[in-house]
Amino acid sequence: MNYQPSISRQYGDLRILFCGDIVGRAGKDAVVHYVPKLRISHDIDMVIASADNVSGGFGVTPDLCKELFAAGVDVLTGGDHVWDQKDTHHYLNYEPRLLRPHNFPEKTNGKGWFILETSKGKRIGVLHLLGQIFHKEYLDSPFSAADKILTHHRLGYNIDAIIVDMHAEATAEKNAMGVYLDGRVSAVVGSHTHVPTSDARILARGTAYHTDTGMCGDYHNSIIGFDPETSLGNFTMKMRKTRLQPAGGEGTLCATLVHISGTNGLARSIEHMMIGGAFATHTYDCSVVQG
Repeated sequence: MNYQPSISRQYGDLRILFCGDIVGRAGKDAVVHYVPKLRISHDIDMVIASADNVSGGFGVTPDLCKELFAAGVDVLTGGDHVWDQKDTHHYLNYEPRLLRPHNFPEKTNGKGWFILETSKGKRIGVLHLLGQIFHKEYLDSPFSAADKILTHHRLGYNIDAIIVDMHAEATAEKNAMGVYLDGRVSAVVGSHTHVPTSDARILARGTAYHTDTGMCGDYHNSIIGFDPETSLGNFTMKMRKTRLQPAGGEGTLCATLVHISGTNGLARSIEHMMIGGAFATHTYDCSVVQG
């Protein structure tokens, strides 16, 4: 693996990697294979990953969480499928590193906000939110949920970085969250659609933004990570009750890397990566990463 950072690291800076929705075994295997290598080659301080679709495409189990933690993932976000596996409901109450969306009712199992303290004494907050447009959960506003957290946590004062996983269907809603939180958080990174977008950038007030990181899964022969045959049935024959199955080919790791200033907690750079699988020869700017 070769990597030369586009921006040199200054004292106190942080590098945080967000891995997109992990879909089935292909996505899980890609994360387990690449994350340990990336932590070293990219000098990463924290890894966050969306566990929305790990277990057969629907949610995540405690055992899969433990496997991902052991591979170097620090925090997992659950997305709208966080309740799909029954064993996870109780697990959320005693594993704070697995987050459900924070805009669920307060008494719901688990939390959507977690602070990790690094070995260097840096405090990194992770906030997980679920969008309202096209989602059936009918949750509280993710915007007001973010405001409540940020009332008590301010970049450069009592926290060193804040990463927001905005799990949402509508690109406009993700974009709105980025603009709404610009200057108040380090990064707003979108998940859920499994389709990587090419708009990673730093907004006007210094927050890194990416509409969707894309999935960790099989892009070669799938429809958003799922077996084409069952997926096509939903569209061509309206077979809505056919359970989707994750595609089983080699997985690609899609991730967003954010370089954060140690002075004010705002972004210094943001880069999108697609590694392995269908994009084995794909390169981005200054980085070439192969297994």
